Amino acid sequence: MTPKVIKTIGEMRRLSRQWRREGQRIALVPTMGFLHEGHLSLIRRARKAADKTVVSIYVNPTQFAPGEDLDKYPRDFERDLKLCAEERADAVFFPENHEMYPPGYQTYVFNEHLSDKLCGQTRPTHFKGVTTIVAKLFNIVEADAAVFGQKDAQQALIIRNMARDLNFRTNIIVAPIVRENDGLAMSSRNKYLTPDQRKQALVLNKSLRYAEKQWQEGLRDMARLKADIYTMISARNACRVDYISFVDACTLEEADSRSPEILLALAVFVGTTRLIDNVLLRR
Repeated sequence: MTPKVIKTIGEMRRLSRQWRREGQRIALVPTMGFLHEGHLSLIRRARKAADKTVVSIYVNPTQFAPGEDLDKYPRDFERDLKLCAEERADAVFFPENHEMYPPGYQTYVFNEHLSDKLCGQTRPTHFKGVTTIVAKLFNIVEADAAVFGQKDAQQALIIRNMARDLNFRTNIIVAPIVRENDGLAMSSRNKYLTPDQRKQALVLNKSLRYAEKQWQEGLRDMARLKADIYTMISARNACRVDYISFVDACTLEEADSRSPEILLALAVFVGTTRLIDNVLLRR
């Protein structure tokens, strides 16, 4: 079954309200397209959470800063639609920029306490774009649930807090990271990597697994672990560390002895491609 392709807000709202009148629950999977197995796992999780599943495919310009990869971000709608059909999504919301940001648009959503940490340190406008577009999608689709991936842990936490603070009806579901067979976290940006860079990028997962093993064996010296990870990554000539952070998984503040769950998060440039990955450490 090919999903219904919807390009306007009005049509999306009419379909959602029709489903709601029929007593159907709706789950949303927001994406920027160029789908991979990680996205498909989110669609499968959404189908378990609701009767109808909507996948949005929209490369959102407001989450890209000048000089980032908006223009070259990979796009292949026909391939994406085929994958959505294989995963039995019910609708694909595929709007154009003028539909989402009409002339005169001037309202944005911003989290004041989480957006300037981790990725927000070097991408200060990124999360304003993310929360704005996700808030718009929640309003348009009127979803009962929305599914996000743990790879984008900061994004998932910010969206969960936004849904709580702004009283959205949407329940936020965070699904596990999906990895390639060799351990690299799946990302649409992996396409940018040369074969040699792709091989060197494996150090992200390797360093996280090293830290996780040390943690499980009782090492709690986060400064030492951070230094070890930095050394491992810097030894690869294609890799440049953006950040390595041990933070409280709920607040994103620097982790300390009181943090019951710690997020170890990495951002690394492999060549010119910026990749992120993380692992949760529990005491």
